[in-house]
Amino acid sequence: MANKSDTSDTRTTAEFVKTLRAGIGRVSEEVIEEIQARIPEYARPSDEIYIKVVRHAVEQAVVGFLDHIENPEAPWDPEPFRAIGRGEAAEGRNMEPLQTAMRLGARVGWRRLTELAEPLGLSPQSLYDLGEAIFVYLDQLADAAAEGFDEARAHAAGEVERRRGRLLDLLLSRPPASPEAIADLAKAAGWRLPKTVACVALGDQHGAYRAPVLPPDVLTGLDRPTPCLLVPDPNGPGQGQLLDTALRGHRAAIGPAVSLTAAAASLRWAGEALELSRRGVLPRGLLRCADHMATLVVFKDEELVNTLAEARLAPLAHLRPGQQDRLAETLLAWLRHGRGAGEVAARLHVHPQTVRYRLRQLEELYGDQLADPDIRFELEIALRARQALLTSERA
Repeated sequence: MANKSDTSDTRTTAEFVKTLRAGIGRVSEEVIEEIQARIPEYARPSDEIYIKVVRHAVEQAVVGFLDHIENPEAPWDPEPFRAIGRGEAAEGRNMEPLQTAMRLGARVGWRRLTELAEPLGLSPQSLYDLGEAIFVYLDQLADAAAEGFDEARAHAAGEVERRRGRLLDLLLSRPPASPEAIADLAKAAGWRLPKTVACVALGDQHGAYRAPVLPPDVLTGLDRPTPCLLVPDPNGPGQGQLLDTALRGHRAAIGPAVSLTAAAASLRWAGEALELSRRGVLPRGLLRCADHMATLVVFKDEELVNTLAEARLAPLAHLRPGQQDRLAETLLAWLRHGRGAGEVAARLHVHPQTVRYRLRQLEELYGDQLADPDIRFELEIALRARQALLTSERA
């Protein structure tokens, strides 16, 4: 059975709650005035809708506190305050203004409580308990608002990522999407339209793919059949170094810089370079297609190149393999670097007399063909392909 003191405290608390409920409007106005005077983010005197939202939030907080005092065992619904946190995220603010507003509200509540303590005959212990309850309740509000804030931020980030994923799909579609469709989705995704782009094809990382750390304007397609990136303005200041740093340790190929609507072509070239790297025709590690365009062109149609090589390298076919290699190497250096024996010798690190001897052999084998510019061009294609394949076989 409750003693006389307990009954008195219960009656006093009930009277206190009743008195505060009657003055909710006044307390709410005090809280709102304090908040708007001290927190610029909430000072919108001309925005009636916003003032109504703030008043509703304050009244919810006060009523919720009084409900808790009146019935401490009743379940508490945090959803209204999660919604307030989501609203802060939608407004583009961090949590600091809201947390400050809550502390100011608690201060006003405490002030109002001390004003009523003597008229209602609240004991010091009851006053202490109510004050502690205010700050416990404040923590509950802050936690609920933070949950809503984090939820909204995560949802917004996820939505932006989904839009960026759709934008990447649109940019890599064939035929290319219309510039208007690309511009609309880029705006929705918060992505600035660049003048040029380059696609990066990413290779497997031995079954454990490790995503590179990238700047926010790079579109990522790590879940695509060939993981890829789309880099805006790849030739801009510092972009080369940035990519070198981000892709260090990755097997990747950077496609050529192209217009936005040709992004799929950049990715196609990057994918072909990556495949040639896998075969050993191109080096391992980070490749730039711009550094290997001739090899990419040569291997674009290997069947045709093989047919060309069979025809143009036929004069060497009857020689021993070692002879074929030496003469092919000399002929390619002669075609690429000029017709002087000294320059070719320097490139091959052999004596000029050795080069002259080999060139005489080639003249005997090819005759007047070496004077034809079209045949020289086709010979260089065939010899470049031969050299690349030999390199890959020896790798």
